[in-house]
Amino acid sequence: MRAMILAAGRGERMRPLTDTTPKPLLKVGGKCLIEYHIEHLVAAGFTDIVINHAHLGEQIERTLGNGQRYGARFYYSPEGTALETGGGIFKALPLLGKAPFLVVNGDIWCDYPFAPLRRPLFGLAHLILVNNPEHHPRGDFCIVKHCVSQDGTPRLTFSGIGVYHPDLFKDCTHGRFSLVPLLTKAMQAGKVSGEHYQGQWIDVGTPERLQRLEQMLLT
Repeated sequence: MRAMILAAGRGERMRPLTDTTPKPLLKVGGKCLIEYHIEHLVAAGFTDIVINHAHLGEQIERTLGNGQRYGARFYYSPEGTALETGGGIFKALPLLGKAPFLVVNGDIWCDYPFAPLRRPLFGLAHLILVNNPEHHPRGDFCIVKHCVSQDGTPRLTFSGIGVYHPDLFKDCTHGRFSLVPLLTKAMQAGKVSGEHYQGQWIDVGTPERLQRLEQMLLT
C-alpha cells in the first residue's frame, strides 16, 4: 500500500514565511513539517511515498532526495500550478497503483497511528475525522453507523487523512479540481466510512499555529 503526502499548496496564510520556502519545509521542533509525516509513515510500514509539489517544488526534491535516508522510496509528482487536492491526487494515480492508498495533507501535524489504515478498504474512501478546532467550529461531516455523511450531528472536522480507492476518481479528467464533490457523491452512495480520532492534531495553516506547535513539541 502506497501513501501520498500533499505538498503542493502555496501557503498563502503562512506568508511571508512561504515566499522563499515551501510550507512543507518550514521547520518546527528542529524538523521540517513534512519529515514528521515521513517518519510516522515509515514507522507504520509505508515505505513507498508519493509527494506532489508546485510552489518552489524543486526545494522539496532537493531537500528530501530519493527517500533513502528515511528508509523509504519517494516518487515525485510535480504540478507546476497547484491542482488542488482532487486534481493533484488524480495526476499522481499512475504512481499510486491500482490498490487503495493513503493520503495525508502536508500542512497538518498529528500523532495518528497510520498502521491501522493498512487494513482492507470497504467502499471508495475512509476518512479520519477530529474534534472541531477553534477556527473551524462547524466541522465538515458526521459519522452515522460507521459511514461518513454530510447530514447529522455531531459534526466533526476532516483531518486531512484518508484512504482512497482509485475508482473514486474514475470519471475525472486532468486539471484543477476539489476532492469534496467526489467524496460527497460517494457519501450519498454509502461508500465512505470513517472514524473519530481524538488524539493530537493541528492544522498548521498560519504562523501563529506553527508557533503553537513549536511550543507544544518543546513541552
